Amino acid sequence: MHTRPLGTGGPRVAPLALGCAGMSDHTAPADEADAIATIRTALDAGVTLLDTADFYGMGHNEDLIRRALRAGDRDKVLLSVKFGGLRGPDGAFVGIEGRPAHVRNALAYSLRRLGGDHVDIYRPARLDAATPIEDTIGAISELVQAGYVRHIGLSEVGPQTIRRAHAVHPICDVQIEYSLFSRGPETNGILDTCGELGIGVTAYGVLAHGLLTGAYRQPAGGDPRAGWLPRFHPGNLATNLALVERLRPLADAHGISVAQLATAWVVARSRERGTIVAVLGTRRPHRVEEALAAAGVALTDTDLRAIDEAVPAGAVAGTRYAAPLMALLDSESPFTERTGRES
Repeated sequence: MHTRPLGTGGPRVAPLALGCAGMSDHTAPADEADAIATIRTALDAGVTLLDTADFYGMGHNEDLIRRALRAGDRDKVLLSVKFGGLRGPDGAFVGIEGRPAHVRNALAYSLRRLGGDHVDIYRPARLDAATPIEDTIGAISELVQAGYVRHIGLSEVGPQTIRRAHAVHPICDVQIEYSLFSRGPETNGILDTCGELGIGVTAYGVLAHGLLTGAYRQPAGGDPRAGWLPRFHPGNLATNLALVERLRPLADAHGISVAQLATAWVVARSRERGTIVAVLGTRRPHRVEEALAAAGVALTDTDLRAIDEAVPAGAVAGTRYAAPLMALLDSESPFTERTGRES
C-alpha cells in the first residue's frame, strides 16, 4: 500500500488507519481473538497507523494492542494514543484533563501497557477548557525532547486552538470526525487551517457510526445509539437512510458497497485537501479487507460531483452528538472563517 507524509515533516502513513476503540469500548466487548486477528490483518496488508486511547476500556485497548503486536511489528507500526478522558469506576466519563502533570503521568501508564519506550503520536482527546492548550502541548513537547513521543497530534479542536498549539510545537495531524454525513471540517475552517499549516487530518467516523454501511435498517424497537447520536432519532433516521439509498446506485456502478464508496470518498478528499487518512473502526478481519479494497477505488471528479449531489453538505438530519456532548467539542465552537476568531 502506498504511503505519504502525514502533514509536513510527519511520519509516512497509508491512506487507511485502524481505529481500535470498538475492540474494547462503545459496544459489547469484542471477541479478543477476532480483535487481535483484525490488527494483524491490517498490519499485514500495509496499514501503518493504529489509533487508540488510554481510556478505551480503561487501559484494556492498549494492553490488547501490546498482545496483538508480533515480533518485528512495532518497528512497522505507528501508535497514535489519545489521553485526557477521565472515567469513574462505573466507566462513565467524568471530565477532561490536560494539565502538564497529567500528561506525563498518563504517558507513563500508556508506555507500561503498550510495552514500549515511546509512542509515535500523542494527543489530547479533547480540549481541557481549564488548561491553556499551550501548557498541554508544552508538556508533550518536553516528552518529545526526552524521546518518549515522536510527534504531537490534536483531536476535535477548532482553528484557533490548532494555531495556538502549532505555535508551541509542530502539530502532525488533527483527528476529526469527517464523512459524507459530517462535513463540518470543510466549512468551519479546520481543513483550511490544517492545509495552510501543513498539518495532516485523520478522519474518524467515516461510516457515520454505522449509518453509511448501506446495511443498516431502522430497528423496530429503536436503536440505543439514539440516546447520544441524534442522527439515529426516529425523526431523523428515515431521512438519513433515504440519503444512503441515493448512494447505492453510485456504489453499484463501481461494483462496490455503499460502505466502500463512503470510505473511498474520504480517501479521495486528499487530492484537494492535503493528507487525509481514513480511520477504519472495526474489530473483524473481513471488514479490513473490504476497506482496503475501497482505498484502491479511483473516484473521478465526475464521481465526486455525483456523490455530492446525492448527499449534499448539510442534508443529513440531526447533529453529530447530543447537546451536552457537542458542548465539549472545541471543533464545534462558532467560528468566523476569514478572521479565525470566534463569532
